[in-house]
Amino acid sequence: MDQGERNLEFEFREQKNGNDGKNRSTSMRARVNRVIFRAQQDDFKVVEAYCGNHGGSFVAVGQMPGLEPGLTVNMVGRWVENRKFGRQFRVDSFSLVLPSDKTGIEQYLGSGMIKGLGKVLASRLVLHFKEETLDIIQHHPEKLTEVPGIGEGRSKVISRAWKAQVGMRETMTILTAQGVPPGMAARIYNKYGSGSVKILKENPYKLVEDIKGIGFVTADNLAEKLGVSRDSVFRARAGLVHVLWEAQSRGHVFLPRQELIENARRLLEPSNIDLEAALDELAADRSVVLDTWNKSQAVYVTVMNLIEKRSAKRLALLLRARMPAQKKAIPAIMSGFEKEHGLKLSTGQREAVETALTSSCTIVTGGPGTGKTTLVKAVVNILSKMGRRVKLCAPTGRAAKRLAEATSMNAMTIHRLLEYSPKEGRFKRNREFPLNADMVVVDEVSMVDLSLFDKLLDAISPGCRLLLVGDKDQLPSVGPGQVLADLIDSNVLPVVRLKTIFRQARQSLIVRNAHKILRGDSILDEPASGERQDFYFIRKNDPEEILSALKLLVAERIPKLLGVDPMEDIQVLCPMRRGLLGTETLNHELKSLLNPSGAELKKGNVSFRMMDRVMQVRNNYDLQVFNGEVGRVVGIEASSQTLQVSFDDRIVPYANDDIDDLVHAYACTIHKSQGSEYSAVVIPLHTQHYIMLKRNLLYTAVTRGKRLVVLVGSEKALQLAIANNRVEKRFTKLAERLRCA
Repeated sequence: MDQGERNLEFEFREQKNGNDGKNRSTSMRARVNRVIFRAQQDDFKVVEAYCGNHGGSFVAVGQMPGLEPGLTVNMVGRWVENRKFGRQFRVDSFSLVLPSDKTGIEQYLGSGMIKGLGKVLASRLVLHFKEETLDIIQHHPEKLTEVPGIGEGRSKVISRAWKAQVGMRETMTILTAQGVPPGMAARIYNKYGSGSVKILKENPYKLVEDIKGIGFVTADNLAEKLGVSRDSVFRARAGLVHVLWEAQSRGHVFLPRQELIENARRLLEPSNIDLEAALDELAADRSVVLDTWNKSQAVYVTVMNLIEKRSAKRLALLLRARMPAQKKAIPAIMSGFEKEHGLKLSTGQREAVETALTSSCTIVTGGPGTGKTTLVKAVVNILSKMGRRVKLCAPTGRAAKRLAEATSMNAMTIHRLLEYSPKEGRFKRNREFPLNADMVVVDEVSMVDLSLFDKLLDAISPGCRLLLVGDKDQLPSVGPGQVLADLIDSNVLPVVRLKTIFRQARQSLIVRNAHKILRGDSILDEPASGERQDFYFIRKNDPEEILSALKLLVAERIPKLLGVDPMEDIQVLCPMRRGLLGTETLNHELKSLLNPSGAELKKGNVSFRMMDRVMQVRNNYDLQVFNGEVGRVVGIEASSQTLQVSFDDRIVPYANDDIDDLVHAYACTIHKSQGSEYSAVVIPLHTQHYIMLKRNLLYTAVTRGKRLVVLVGSEKALQLAIANNRVEKRFTKLAERLRCA
């Protein structure tokens, strides 16, 4: 497809309401003369059609699966005005009407829709059977052999293909008549075939399990249109499972039974269904698992119960593995490292090195400036000189890059270390094909969720050491679980806590204020003698003033102060997504300020511009791009609705559906910044963020800054955040399972 065709589709999709502003729905019968354009990624088409009652030929655009030349259709939609091509008919839904005249039949059969039929055979069929051609194909396919060039084998192929087309047409007609959008109707038919309508009428909630992109809310709305009772047991079961999956998005591995029932009841109102009975049914067929918890029951999605149990078992096996005793040689080895690198390890660091070298699994935790990176460098250096194989990894690309720079060794994301194969849909590294290593070091382990930790443990064979490094006071993982906190709370692994802040780190206001926040103390505004002024608090009370100050900081003051690129080196971190000072508004404002023009691709209500800063918000194993990774848009193809995004060392192509996993990243939530480090960080704080003003959230944000941190906001909001040390409890049983393993 050349650039002209790409621009054509982009321009056809770019539509607005007619000048009369009425935007009224219209229905009409029209015949498709030709397909002007069809998208590669979906069923979007631009067709030329004819309707005598509407002025003859016109152009129709929209999602029109199965629509081909020669077909007569009943279209429902609106007349719209395209800025370049003028008046067009925007199709919301349509139903197919088979042609009845010879010309229409020949054009339809010759369109390529029916396998085994081309233009030549279509012409012969119509010449032989005339207006009865379609009736012969449908009801008397054995007569097709009367036509030269059609033998018994080909007649059967044509008959089967015709029946498939009839099934699709009938299904699409029924689905679109029920208000199902054509694009969704096509996906449903592709999954269920001629049984689509029956399945939907019996249990439309099956769509949630079987079709990507259809969630509970969509299925529930469809069920209501189809007349499915709101007291349906299928609705109750789907609602309960939906609540469990939603809980995972908030970090829970399971939900207590009563909390699950209460949340599902609110979701499903109004409904008189017996949710307790529906839950027991789910447990009986193993769709969920019930386990004991605090004299009550924990309810798991089955796969999460398996993952949690398996993780505890695998870690217990690793802990039981005997490590070669090296204690006598370690002091001399560490002294050699200190001499070679011209530094002095603290008591805590020496303890951590010794523990890491003699234990099968070690946890090292500490705040900023306590020497975690130096410790890792020491362990890696010592083991390498002993001829041991060491693998370094971190949850995100940025964290892995930082680890590599600190240790002068190769480091990669956990996903790449485990060699995920998109073709096979799994990690290649597992118990049958473990990592070829004597030690695996995982940095920023507070970010690692339970599912990924399970995959990592599966790839580590007994005899391989595991060193887990992280800050227990940072926010837990975005995904389900709180792995680092649970491992520490279990008291079954050796844990080294680094507490000493090194002299160089003590000269940083960023480091000093991070520790003051952690203790619940007020921050320092001015540096003491010998300290760097790398932390500022700009006091503003009015949200509009905060926004103006923030834009000035990002666009002018910080780039001038540090000599950095605002598009690359400055990150705005927000407690929330919504509101004037949330990521959604700030991304709009900062995009207009920093990247005001360029080619764009619109996807729904969002538009992506060349060089936009974007973030992946879900794991995409096929593309091997993971939650929280930040990149830049470097290519746009409007016709195929695709983007190319540069992530560090590689360019990733995004197809239409994949683009839904991208958001702008000029500003991002503090949760999404975990594992990343930026030259400069700007943090807006206001009481409109009240629900998210928490100590660990502020601490995590401040520790993301490397050269500069600027808080912009009200004193009251800052003090609220520092004072609020409440940590939302996550429902997990990993620590308990480890103690019992």
